Amino acid sequence: MTQPVQGLHHVTVMASDPQRNIDFYSVLLGQRLVKVTVNFDDPGTYHLYYGDEVGSPGTVMTHFPWPHAERGRRGNGEAVGTAYSVGRASLDFWRERLAHLNAQQTERFGQPVLTVEDPDGTWVDLVADDGLNVPQPWADAPVPAEHALRGFHSVTLWVESADSVRDLLVGQLGFTEVGREPDPHGLRVRFQGAGAGVGLYVDAVERPGQPKGQFGAGSIHHVALRTVDDAEQAEYLTQLRAAGYPATPVQDRQYFHSIYFREPGGVLFEIATDAPGFPDDEPVAELGQHLRLPRWFEGHREAIERRLPRIVNRESGSVLGGGQTGEGQPVTFRDPDLRQSGRAPHHTRVALVLVHGRGGTAADILQLSEQWNMSVYAVLAPQASGNSWYPQSFLAPLEQNQPQLDQALERLDTLLSDLERAGIPPAHVMLGGFSQGACLVSEYVARHPQRYGGVFVYSGALLTLDHHGDLQGTPVFMGNSDHDPHIPDERFQASAEVFRSLGARMDARIYPGLGHTIHQDELDAVGRLMQRLSLESV
Repeated sequence: MTQPVQGLHHVTVMASDPQRNIDFYSVLLGQRLVKVTVNFDDPGTYHLYYGDEVGSPGTVMTHFPWPHAERGRRGNGEAVGTAYSVGRASLDFWRERLAHLNAQQTERFGQPVLTVEDPDGTWVDLVADDGLNVPQPWADAPVPAEHALRGFHSVTLWVESADSVRDLLVGQLGFTEVGREPDPHGLRVRFQGAGAGVGLYVDAVERPGQPKGQFGAGSIHHVALRTVDDAEQAEYLTQLRAAGYPATPVQDRQYFHSIYFREPGGVLFEIATDAPGFPDDEPVAELGQHLRLPRWFEGHREAIERRLPRIVNRESGSVLGGGQTGEGQPVTFRDPDLRQSGRAPHHTRVALVLVHGRGGTAADILQLSEQWNMSVYAVLAPQASGNSWYPQSFLAPLEQNQPQLDQALERLDTLLSDLERAGIPPAHVMLGGFSQGACLVSEYVARHPQRYGGVFVYSGALLTLDHHGDLQGTPVFMGNSDHDPHIPDERFQASAEVFRSLGARMDARIYPGLGHTIHQDELDAVGRLMQRLSLESV
C-alpha cells in the first residue's frame, strides 16, 4: 500500500448567491478569500476558495455558487457537514458572534461543538480542540487572531453503513478507526488520517434505511483528501482502480491535481496534491482580488467575465464579474415519464440526455452522470414503458419494432424541442445511451442530422444504414467490445462509417474482451467531450 493519506485537503460545496457566500465565510467566519476562479467543468460559474492566509491544505472550503439554485436535501450517500477547530476559550466569542444564526451547542467525542447553518443550509460545526494552530494566520482577518478558526477538524458523512467507508479509508487509504458513539442521527464512527495538525478526521454516521440526499444548494459536492505529490497520487490511482474504485484520470485544477471516485455508499471523494498551491499565479498579498483563469480558458476571458455575476471582495474592495446569467424560460416538459437531475434547464446552458437500455431504468442511467462530475449540466432521462423502447432486436426488420420505435423516436424529438424552449438548442445538448438506448440515440441522430453538442453510443449501433444529411462536425463517440453478444462488430463498424459520411467528428473504439458493458476509457472519453461542450457554450 502507498503512504497513508494525511487527512483533509479541502471540501467543496454548492451554493446559490455568490456575494452572500463571500460575506458568510470571509466576513463572518474570518476565512480569507484566497482564490476567485471558475469551475473548470463550467466556466460560467465561479469557484470561490476560502482558507487561512495562503489557503493551506486542511483549511480550504470551496464553493460553486449557482444563482437561483434550489436548496438540496440532506440524506445518505453524501457529506452533510464540515467542522472547523477553535480554541475552547473561544467558544463564548463564537456563540455570541453566531447568536443570530441560532447556534446549537452539543458534544462530540467529549468535545463541545457549536453548529450553525450557512446561508444555503450547509452545516458548519466549530469544535473546541485545543493544541492546534492556524497553519498560516491571516493578519487582516475580521476575527481576532486568538479566536480565529484553526483549520478543519472533520467532516461528517451520512451513510447506510460505515462498512464501505471503512473499507475505503482504512483498507485503501491508511486511516485508522478511532472511536464510536451514539449520534442524534445514528451511530457515529470516527476515522483518523495519518498526518499531524488540522483536518485529520472523517466521521461516518450510520442511518440504515434512511433516504438518500438530493443535490442542490447547500449540498457538499465532494470531500478532498491530501496527498503529497503527483507520484504518490499516481500510486493511489493505480491502487484504487485495482481495488474496484472507478477513479477518474488526473485532473489539472491549477492549484493542485485531483482524482475523483465514489465509495459504494455514494460519497464522492477526491485525492488532491498539496502543490503547487494558491500563490502559484498571484502574489500572497493579492490573493482573491482578481479573477484567475487557467491558461486554457484565457482565450475566452471576455465571454466568461460577461457571464459571471458581480461580486465584491470585502478585504480589498475589488469588484469582479458583473455580467448577466442569461437564463432561459422555465418549461414544463411534455414527457410524463421523464427523470431529471443536475441543474434546472432554464438555469444552465447545456443539457445531457441519457437513454437507458432494455431492462434498465431512467433512474439507473441517471447515475451514470455522476461518473463525469459535471455540475453545469441539466441531466434528463426518459423512462421506457416496460423498460424497453421496442420489442425486438435492433437488427430485426423495422416493421417488427413498430409502432414502439417511432413512438420512442418521437419522445426524443419532443424532449429536444422542450429543451430548446428552455434556452438550450441542440448544439448545446449531449445525447447518449447504453445498449438499446444507444441504438435509439444513434437512429434518432442519423434521422435528424444537425449540429448537436455531442453524441455517445455505448454498446450500440444504427437500426438502419441508409441516412443522408449533415451533422456539421458533431462529435460522436462509439465504444463496443470485439465480441459483444448483442452488437455485431460489422454492424458497429458500418454505423461508424455512416456517421462519418454524415459529417460527424468520429471516435470509434473497440475494446478486446470487454463484453456488453462500459469501460472506464469510454467514460473518460465522453467526459472530455462534455468539458469541451461546457466551454464552447459560454
